[in-house]
Amino acid sequence: MPEETKTATLQIGGESYELPVHSPTAGPDVIDIRKLYGQAGVFTYDPGFTSTAACDSTITYIDGEAGVLLHRGYPIGQLAERSHYLEVCYLLLYGELPAAKELEDFENLVTRHTMLHEQMQYFFRGFRRDAHPMAIMVGVVGAMAAFYHDSTDISDPHQREVASIRLIAKMPTIAAMAYKYSIGQPFVYPRNDLDYAANFLHMCFSVPAERYEVSPVLARAMDRIFTLHADHEQNASTSTVRLASSSGANPFACIAAGIACLWGPAHGGANQACLEMLREIGTVDKIPEYIARAKDKDDPFRLMGFGHRVYKNFDPRATVMKESADEVLELLGIEDNPTLQVAKELEKQALDDPYFAEKKLFPNVDFYSGIILEAMGFPTSMFTPIFALARTVGWISQWKEQLADPQLRIGRPRQLYLGETERDYVDIENR
Repeated sequence: MPEETKTATLQIGGESYELPVHSPTAGPDVIDIRKLYGQAGVFTYDPGFTSTAACDSTITYIDGEAGVLLHRGYPIGQLAERSHYLEVCYLLLYGELPAAKELEDFENLVTRHTMLHEQMQYFFRGFRRDAHPMAIMVGVVGAMAAFYHDSTDISDPHQREVASIRLIAKMPTIAAMAYKYSIGQPFVYPRNDLDYAANFLHMCFSVPAERYEVSPVLARAMDRIFTLHADHEQNASTSTVRLASSSGANPFACIAAGIACLWGPAHGGANQACLEMLREIGTVDKIPEYIARAKDKDDPFRLMGFGHRVYKNFDPRATVMKESADEVLELLGIEDNPTLQVAKELEKQALDDPYFAEKKLFPNVDFYSGIILEAMGFPTSMFTPIFALARTVGWISQWKEQLADPQLRIGRPRQLYLGETERDYVDIENR
């Protein structure tokens, strides 16, 4: 916790209360209200926690007004352009960029933990064939606690480390197996000679009957998707992981809780919603009609994938993702795909329209990631599982940071109670 630099005075009736104010290294000051209830007998009211800091953290910083996203101080644009996902994983987990030998050892460690316990295949086969991959991931990740007993003691730093590596390493295998199961194809085992992103594509798209060569362009685009989604500060799913962790739950249960939260369409399903919107538009000639609808405040239609709830200027991740989208579309030569034609023309017309510029409704990371995943051949049902795969390292980093915090207490939000006051029970014959 940063040192107090000043105080704020709160007046309630005729009483005044001095509250400590903490100054962060970046961002707004924070009023410390931990002793407010004890001193004044009142709670604060903040639905959605939009003005409440529930923790202090050194991992990720976002300035939505300026379009800034930093991981351990490094801009996301630099990391996406010059780094790769596993190096970013190391940075998030340990706080600094690794030296060459440290990175090599970390990559080898992750690579050699990608296989799942063979009996876990029975979990997949217990689901219906049409089960959503996210439902499978929630169940399988939670079930890992039943197989890896040597990494569930959260009081043991070594076991926390083992659990962290296992989750990062096995999540691509779990996501790929969920996909394979949903389309009725056999599971494909990971290969230690492939890098993280290429291995995921191999497990998703190869079949035993023929060899699958992973395109370096597609692997690089996949790696960038992972990198750009690795962490995003105290969002809904991260806060869910932290809240579950505060009770002392095992790491696999905490990450399963994060996956369940991410499943919501208001959180991890944004790129899926974007693709569904593009399919609704259907053809290029209908774009002007839908743009006009998006401008009409009385029309419920909204352009999905434009603007961002956090970023009020531009999404710093979108520039890099657009580059990857262009590279993937050029490589695959799928200009005749109607959905992708609509996406490219919609992007062009929206960026040329002064209305969207004035409202700062620029294409965000979800718009471009959806285009890339669609072009690669992923169904929309796999978009959120891929997001969960990428975000796992962020959840784990936040989980580890929280467990090392001496101020850790079980999460227990308060409420503004508006129900009935105490009343007597009435026997059923008298109601």
